[in-house]
Amino acid sequence: METPNHTHDQHFLLCPFMEQGHMIPMVDMAILFAQRGVYVSFITTPLNASRVCPAIERASRCANLPIRLVELRFPCVEAGLPEGYENVDVLPPSLDPFKRFFEGIKLLKEPLEQFLSADRDFPPPTCVVSDFMLPWTLDVARGLGIPSYSLIVMESVRRYGLWDAANGPEKDTMVTMPDMPCQFEMKKGLLPIPLSCAGLADFEGGAVKAEVDSDGVVINSFDELEAKFTEAYEKLMGNKAYNIGPFSLCEGGVQAERGNRSSIDQDKCLSWLDSHEPGSVVYVSFGSLTLLRLEQAMEIGEAMKASRRPVVWVVKQRKEGSSEEIESWVSRFGEGLDWLVIVGWAPQVAILSHKAVGGFITHCGWNSTLEGLCAGVPMLTWPHFWEQFVNERLVVEVLKVGVRVGVEDQTEWGEEVVVGREEIGVALERVMGGGEEGEERRRKVREVGEMAKRAMEVGGSSYVNMTRLIEDVKGYVKEESVVVENGP
Repeated sequence: METPNHTHDQHFLLCPFMEQGHMIPMVDMAILFAQRGVYVSFITTPLNASRVCPAIERASRCANLPIRLVELRFPCVEAGLPEGYENVDVLPPSLDPFKRFFEGIKLLKEPLEQFLSADRDFPPPTCVVSDFMLPWTLDVARGLGIPSYSLIVMESVRRYGLWDAANGPEKDTMVTMPDMPCQFEMKKGLLPIPLSCAGLADFEGGAVKAEVDSDGVVINSFDELEAKFTEAYEKLMGNKAYNIGPFSLCEGGVQAERGNRSSIDQDKCLSWLDSHEPGSVVYVSFGSLTLLRLEQAMEIGEAMKASRRPVVWVVKQRKEGSSEEIESWVSRFGEGLDWLVIVGWAPQVAILSHKAVGGFITHCGWNSTLEGLCAGVPMLTWPHFWEQFVNERLVVEVLKVGVRVGVEDQTEWGEEVVVGREEIGVALERVMGGGEEGEERRRKVREVGEMAKRAMEVGGSSYVNMTRLIEDVKGYVKEESVVVENGP
């Protein structure tokens, strides 16, 4: 890692969407930029700041990195929400509070502008890196005369017209994404469902415009995995794309401090794993938003019990739409079995990286997908919504490092199609079992993991791409300065 050099006074504003799957990689990205000598302001709200504060403060104080948290009050009352509803994972699983939450997001623009006008602690901002769920940040960047980069790619799906009937009568129609470097078919209804289907058409329009008008996209991936896809996106959009991940491999990152508090100490968890044979443990986690039904949890439990394998099962908690019934059942069912049940947040990267873990039952969120690949762990893929079915195709059909459980429909928020214990058991044995197929899958995923690590090393592809991004920002600022100096 380079010694930070602040002589260029680069100052990036990082603006994540308030959901754990979006917050966590942005924390890692903030640390990566700060390690390269860039001043970083991480913009969020009090509840979310409390979750990421340990990692940010450790980087700032212990590693002496130029990084800080900036807390903006989330306008819950103004948006018609109870106080404290500042993250998607605390919202009730229904559309009305979800819509109100987005109304609150819109109201954060003015507080950020007020903060920036009075800020004297860091140099003036030179770049904004923002989630597409905060499209107004593009206006903030343009008002400051600095570049803006998006974190989510969605316009290519819309531009190909694949959203037109994603949730309509044509949802079972098989489609192929044009102009992609590798071709695979999937049902139109398994593509990401547009926000307009949730009554957020105006917001979606702003998000699409922000991506199109931004100066490029920053991607939590690496060239060895997706260079050809990145090139196809650049050709389609006429814009720059930078693969600078996987962020979870950030040197100096503190995995236990990247999210909520866990019900188990990381050392205790690793000690439990230490007592098991290499490749013997099944790790089960469906991310921070998926709500399992009790009936589905029971089918998973019976399949795990029948496999006679040690299990680490993460059961998520939610403020509303309580998962207490599932928590209670899983804890009782696991008594007497070689299981470790974690209620709440889990140190996932540390768990996946442990040699005892031999398989990962995952919802195929991008963070979990990358973390499984980086750890070299084969996956049993169980997507639910948004981009997860596309990620499944990458894992199973392109990389050939996973096995599908067989889900064929997206779930509504809080709903789920129940997969039976027999199907789960068959897929699990393919992931965990031996034989030529299983060994080849493990070999391939280990190879991907090694490529990911090399990409993040000094001189690796992601390291070089981050250098290119920083240099492009410097060049943009210089060009803007010339325009101002020679203008009327």
